[in-house]
Amino acid sequence: MEPKLAIVAGGGELPWLLREACRTIGRDALFLALNGEVEERRLPAPDAWLKLGSWGKNLDYLHTNGVKELVFAGSVRRPDLKNLNPDSRGVGFLARVGMGWLGDNSILTSVLKELEHEGFRVISPDSLLHKFLSREGSYSQRRPSEGEWKDIRRGMEVIRTIGGQDIGQAVVVQNGIVLAVEAAEGTDEMLRRSKKLIEPGKGGVLVKFPKPGQDRRVDLPTIGIGTVEAAYQAGLAGIAVEVGGALIIRPDETKCLADKTGIFLIGVKGD
Repeated sequence: MEPKLAIVAGGGELPWLLREACRTIGRDALFLALNGEVEERRLPAPDAWLKLGSWGKNLDYLHTNGVKELVFAGSVRRPDLKNLNPDSRGVGFLARVGMGWLGDNSILTSVLKELEHEGFRVISPDSLLHKFLSREGSYSQRRPSEGEWKDIRRGMEVIRTIGGQDIGQAVVVQNGIVLAVEAAEGTDEMLRRSKKLIEPGKGGVLVKFPKPGQDRRVDLPTIGIGTVEAAYQAGLAGIAVEVGGALIIRPDETKCLADKTGIFLIGVKGD
């Protein structure tokens, strides 16, 4: 029998796909939704709601319910420390994180260490969603032009640089010029911002790769219908992800939308 699993759910569709996958294979899993991230109108209801600041209460809940493994999925906005209202164990955790709160990788690494110290094992979403892990080659009918390949390579270089500084996972590049870099606002907001800078009819790509040294059990890049639509609305020509470094959510539907809008979607080796 596999150990008891808890899905810690943020925003977006990925947590719900994980829930479906667990039910399909008969995996015993709790669905725990983070307050302010998961849409409350979505059904079925979660087993429990978690507050980010209630670190001690959350750990007690996991132990009481026999959870041994955790999987994190979905987007989470970094809370303002002034509004976090941590409990006593949460205060201790923040003290141990220290200046690491300023970087996403630092926060996530600290969270993983704390959970492992508590006896939990953290697994990657792709261990349950193998078929969604990005593969090499084109998902779409349209393929990048020679100029767009240059932009893809330029984007990969930039992510290696900014990712090494724990800044972001995505950039928008057009004709060799970096128009936007993902920061705390997330990919969709970055795309809306870049719309003002795109030169119409001259291509432009979204490149989304994991950060160098990133623990891929958490915060793995995801691409889905919403990303394709946002890229199209921004006037981009396509999207490039790393082979094995992203999850393509509902790939058949995502491919159909890419073909309908004329956007290319391609998996590229990281080297």
